[in-house]
Amino acid sequence: MGVSEKIKEIEEEMKRTQKNKATEYHLGLLKGKLARLRAQLLEPTTTGAGAGTGFDVSKSGDARIALVGFPSVGKSTLLSKITKTKSEVAAYSFTTLTAIPGVLEYGGAEIQILDLPGIIEGASEGKGRGRQVISAAKTSDLIMMVLDATKKAEQRALLEAELEAVGIRLNRTPPNIYLKAKKAGGMKITFTSPPLYLSEKLISSILRDYKLLNCEVLVRDEAATVDDFIDVIMKDHRKYIKCLYVYNKIDCISLEHLDSLAREPHTAVMSCELDLGVMDVVDRAWEELALLRVYTKRKGVQPDFSEALIVRGGSTVGDVCDQVHRNLKESFRYALVWGKSAVHVPQRVGLGHSVCDEDVISIVTK
Repeated sequence: MGVSEKIKEIEEEMKRTQKNKATEYHLGLLKGKLARLRAQLLEPTTTGAGAGTGFDVSKSGDARIALVGFPSVGKSTLLSKITKTKSEVAAYSFTTLTAIPGVLEYGGAEIQILDLPGIIEGASEGKGRGRQVISAAKTSDLIMMVLDATKKAEQRALLEAELEAVGIRLNRTPPNIYLKAKKAGGMKITFTSPPLYLSEKLISSILRDYKLLNCEVLVRDEAATVDDFIDVIMKDHRKYIKCLYVYNKIDCISLEHLDSLAREPHTAVMSCELDLGVMDVVDRAWEELALLRVYTKRKGVQPDFSEALIVRGGSTVGDVCDQVHRNLKESFRYALVWGKSAVHVPQRVGLGHSVCDEDVISIVTK
């Protein structure tokens, strides 16, 4: 029996099993087996041309955004409008057959946009070009899920299910569970507070199923679930990525429906055909990426606001030094900061000082 058949067999058994307190243990073990098989299904293979591999597009720029969606929802049109790349557009499915890269210039940053082929149901099992699309999506800093506003419910649910099945976790953070494998000593399982959904018996059974016989587990979240614990075990196959849900074709829905969509979290609305809200989508994508623009200043010289250093949200002066030169921290004395992060202007700070968007920094060396 192949991996796909085993997956379907477990999924059918889970559907047949009623969810209640008595079946929690059995369903938990099935979820563990299912996660392991799905990871195995998506591993690169040596048979078949390009089986399990991603698209050959090198990552470039300050961040990467992957356009994900079903065929003919407007991904290629959006790419053409926000970059100088012309991706083929047509009113039929599967116009895009490979990854089309483009570059979005925003506030001094260069953001790579990947227009990926349309996902079809069953992509997580390798149908269509599912493996390649998913592989490319996992390398992105933001997934922009482009949806047809007239088909919101079914499209979003199916796409989320496909991405969830291959270990992509949208707009979530890793579970607050500590797991460390050891060479000997057996299992040590600890809860910081009484768990709501996990038990020591269930955790130890899942660990044995994964051949983790010697390890230390600390569950810090009382609301952690079986799925959360499996994600911790499968951390090498899990990717936590921000997602912006972009609803296209808003000219085809009512004002009440549009107002409801626009108020949902991590959401932007637009009409590519009428060129409505496209730049609002770009602005929202920038917010979701949480990139920071930092300007450097030499002593006695005005900063050059035409060229910014792009750093990740939460970065420090030390991270800025690494961006300027990898050895700069070795001769660092202090930095002067102007901007939102400064208590007074200028503020003298060290390497650990957190920077804000559009800060100006002057680095003083020994």
